[in-house]
Amino acid sequence: MTTRRRTQILLASTLYGAATLAAAIDAGLLGSADRRLLLVANTAAVPETTPAFDEAPGFERLRTRFDAVLSWNETIAPFHPTGWSPRPDDAPLWERHLRLLWGLGEDEVTIVLESIQVNPALALVQLFPDAPLEVYADGLMSYGPTRSKLDPLIGTRVGRLLHLDLVPGLEPLLLREFGVASHVVPGEVFTKVLAELADAAACHLPPAPEGAALLLGQYLSALDILTPEEEERLHVRMLRGAAGRGHRAVLFKPHPSAPARWSRMLEEEAARLDVALTVLDAPVPAEVVYQRLRPALVVACFSTALLTANTFYGLPVARCGTDLLLERLTPYQNSNRVPVTIVDALLPDLEDPLWAVVREGGHNATDAPAPDLSGLLAAVGYAMQPQIHPALRPAAERYLSTSLTPHTWRYFKRRRLTTLGLPGAIPAQLAFLPRNPTVRKLARRARAIKRRLTRAKRVTPA
Repeated sequence: MTTRRRTQILLASTLYGAATLAAAIDAGLLGSADRRLLLVANTAAVPETTPAFDEAPGFERLRTRFDAVLSWNETIAPFHPTGWSPRPDDAPLWERHLRLLWGLGEDEVTIVLESIQVNPALALVQLFPDAPLEVYADGLMSYGPTRSKLDPLIGTRVGRLLHLDLVPGLEPLLLREFGVASHVVPGEVFTKVLAELADAAACHLPPAPEGAALLLGQYLSALDILTPEEEERLHVRMLRGAAGRGHRAVLFKPHPSAPARWSRMLEEEAARLDVALTVLDAPVPAEVVYQRLRPALVVACFSTALLTANTFYGLPVARCGTDLLLERLTPYQNSNRVPVTIVDALLPDLEDPLWAVVREGGHNATDAPAPDLSGLLAAVGYAMQPQIHPALRPAAERYLSTSLTPHTWRYFKRRRLTTLGLPGAIPAQLAFLPRNPTVRKLARRARAIKRRLTRAKRVTPA
């Protein structure tokens, strides 16, 4: 009897994700395989003008873990990776095509991917309907619920969730509705992989002055969370905050897709504040900067890199602008809500006058989580996706009944709590109303009438 060759297809869209995969391989978490194929997806808005991560400094150090590197963009050209998925009737033809194109033959295929709810991951799993799936999470979103309801034919194929222990002791909600077990990618293995990148990228980074602060840009306007002008002002707030903490040298690492003019605005503000500003435009992960330059402070809005700096490198960190994000994120189910909530709850506010800087190499912000962080995320997770996680309702009710304060109200919206009939929506003496079938029926009828009137106004001639 001939044994079929076992091939793993590992999909990644960032160098950080590829490093996570390399760490999982080094830690023996992906098991054995006859071949490992790294499938690179360039999801930049304009991939033609933004190099994929396999062209970044240091990637060659990661490449040794894979038998071949493939391009998803070239495979589906001229379509964009985030906007294309196969028509159901075409999926068998596509699978046959990819098996020929990638030399898979009759191989047993396993797919390891991130962000299973959206393309390009969702498209890939549809093209190999018999392939077992493993999901890896390279950020804080793994602690939140699955962003949309997955087809059970896909969700039940997932065997494991691999994630970094960014908040020690906190369990991910991602894919819990399918009973998917989570496994931690060891932090020491991950940092060892990043050290390889840092060694290779050393020549691309300038020397850092003693006591420099590092500001991380996220390009939130590309996600339609902030306007470009608001995001520029947010970066200026970070700069002013760092200067106010006594940092006379500041490093700014913009998002790779951010426009260059943002750096110019910061340069003007730095000149006004008499701060030496250095823009780091090398295409390397923030963690490489941590290893090579050891900044005295890391500042960002809600970047996952804040937690890696604090948890894995022991660097002082601060957040800036999370209050604005908590207010702006819409709808409430926005998948960025959990990362913003975690960062806001755990890390000190750069602009808080009472904040004491976390000591370098000493106490980690995540060593002492905010009171009942698990309860907070259970409540937020249920409010975001009640249909996906109905079992979280008792925990959400318990948290909202006992822990709502002027500070924790920032993580919830009264309208959302009212819609779900949760504590905190209306005064206690009227708490029975959201559960009353008659009241809910009248509310639905009123909303339907309002929608009809709105449509009628739009079509009525002037």
